[in-house]
Amino acid sequence: MNSEQEAVIQECAALSKTGQIGFGDVVGRLINAGVERYHADYSRMETTYYAPDGSSLVVTLNLESMPIANAFSASQVESAVRQSQRGEIKFPQFSKQATAAGCVGYFVQMTGKCVQYFGRKGEIHTEWFPGAK
Repeated sequence: MNSEQEAVIQECAALSKTGQIGFGDVVGRLINAGVERYHADYSRMETTYYAPDGSSLVVTLNLESMPIANAFSASQVESAVRQSQRGEIKFPQFSKQATAAGCVGYFVQMTGKCVQYFGRKGEIHTEWFPGAK
């Protein structure tokens, strides 16, 4: 990661945590900075960002601890995604709903234009970026 990418990542993480920017803005800024993908890990409460050259940066989520439900509910994750897309909730509320739905983390694949949400037992729910399919 170069210093410009790291600065954009840190800014996006801080603005997301406070609900000042939404997912679409985060993705747009990261794409413009040359970030290829990122992995949010609710178990470790950190996000790892990856550049195409294989370099990465780990940023602490800095959210209050949230219990992760044992059972994964793709429909509850999808509901949280739709609420976020409509601007009804921001990242902190989304994360609380996602963990209550049994989501242990997710990968945002900017080049693949999708997000893959994971459960404890290997369940995967894929959400495509609006207009990607």
